[in-house]
Amino acid sequence: MGRIDRGLLALVGVADDDGDADVRALAEKIVGLRVFEDADGKMNLDLSAVNGALLAVSQFTLLGDVRKGRRPSFGRAMAPEPARKLFDEFVAACRAKGVVVETGRFQESMQVELVNEGPVTILIDTRGGF
Repeated sequence: MGRIDRGLLALVGVADDDGDADVRALAEKIVGLRVFEDADGKMNLDLSAVNGALLAVSQFTLLGDVRKGRRPSFGRAMAPEPARKLFDEFVAACRAKGVVVETGRFQESMQVELVNEGPVTILIDTRGGF
């Protein structure tokens, strides 16, 4: 099971229409996020600048649609095996950028602990929604 000290926790949801371009865009965006404070207290530094690591956890429930009713629909979530392939490609793409990456266990129930500095929570949609 993955564990990091300073860095980012990425909860990664894979949609049924995601592909290689989404993997590359997400890796580029997350690794380059300037969300750590510089000497002036401004969010200006990325993972490599602070010697940070990434904890990537697959999270299909991010695709839960609750616009109708009260029970989430996960119809947009990619099936487990192709989702695992894209998630693994995302992890490899981040590692290729020189970032230490730890992961959760794919398709298993986990207890994830987070100490949020800031707090800073950012939603990234590779389709340009955010």
